[in-house]
Amino acid sequence: MRIAIGSDHRGVQLKARLLQTFSSQGHEFLDAGADSDQAVDYPDIASTVSQRVLSNEAERGILICGTGIGMAITANKFPGIRAAVCQDELTAETCRRHNDANVLCLPGDLPVERAARIVEIWLATAFEGGRHARRLDKIAQIEQAHPGGPREKNIAQTKE
Repeated sequence: MRIAIGSDHRGVQLKARLLQTFSSQGHEFLDAGADSDQAVDYPDIASTVSQRVLSNEAERGILICGTGIGMAITANKFPGIRAAVCQDELTAETCRRHNDANVLCLPGDLPVERAARIVEIWLATAFEGGRHARRLDKIAQIEQAHPGGPREKNIAQTKE
């Protein structure tokens, strides 16, 4: 499988270990950075990975930051991306089976063995379809009905 992957500075070490593990299993990775522990802005990395998934350059994406939350928030701004933060096997399996999550977000401080198991399950789990497909259609309708929003106003208010 071709996977777009990226991390901020807090996820560099985990990303390197996952690349090592899953590349040897035949997966191809498109690495969007970061490449060192020098601070970077996670929205830049999440945007690159999300665009690669949406353009079909990659089948799925993996994002890693301190908690996984900032990456998920950013990725989910892209209509068609369904990013989920997973810290255990159950959420990794369920977000694929029920939500067809196409971007996995991980906390950078997860133990490597646990993170690898989460990725393994996430990659191997198929979308169930059925009633879940109907729900994804509703999410797509919401995305189409609300392409923008009062973001500029909200951002300006938080800066005051």
